[in-house]
Amino acid sequence: MSSWIEPHLESAAVLTIDVQVDTLDGGALEIAGTSAAVPRIAQLCRAFRDAGHPIVHIVRLYSADGSNAEPVRRDLVSGPIPMLRPGTSGRLLAAGLTPGPVVEFDDDLLLSGQAQHVGEHDVILYKPRWGAFYGTRLERHLQAHNIDTVVVAGCNYPNCPRTTIYEARLPAAGTTSEPRSPMPSSSAMSSDHNDPYPDAHRD
Repeated sequence: MSSWIEPHLESAAVLTIDVQVDTLDGGALEIAGTSAAVPRIAQLCRAFRDAGHPIVHIVRLYSADGSNAEPVRRDLVSGPIPMLRPGTSGRLLAAGLTPGPVVEFDDDLLLSGQAQHVGEHDVILYKPRWGAFYGTRLERHLQAHNIDTVVVAGCNYPNCPRTTIYEARLPAAGTTSEPRSPMPSSSAMSSDHNDPYPDAHRD
């Protein structure tokens, strides 16, 4: 394997992507296969946690009016059935992903772009678009922990997990490995070019 994309497990972090209650079987935004994958994702998180590695749970939160969703999804998420809506149980992480009991979200904190810490190694970050790096503090968080490899875990691979890998300024390890893009565009995969957190990419 090329040294440019060789994973370094000693400096790796796990990213879970949109593994939330509403995406499970029978959920308002059900994604086939998510429920079946949760036990393996939880096991992966426990292994990294036990080894002292960072775990970042990336989540979506849709306002009731759909204003923070991609235009193509606004009618869907602003409809009569709440989907990943702040204040609802469906927005929470699937059971088993975090240490201890189910974690309640601090919606205002997350929507402001800040990380919610849920243990020594776990944090939750809200993403405003498909990719986990666009408009978020993810890259800064990984750099602060000297991370150069990410293990991406989640479902609906063609959308958010794959976009996250394309956006990554790091090698990506695991079943969704892709070569590093030398100059990824944070807006290329979004539905518009307005970065809601312009300072997130600056020191």
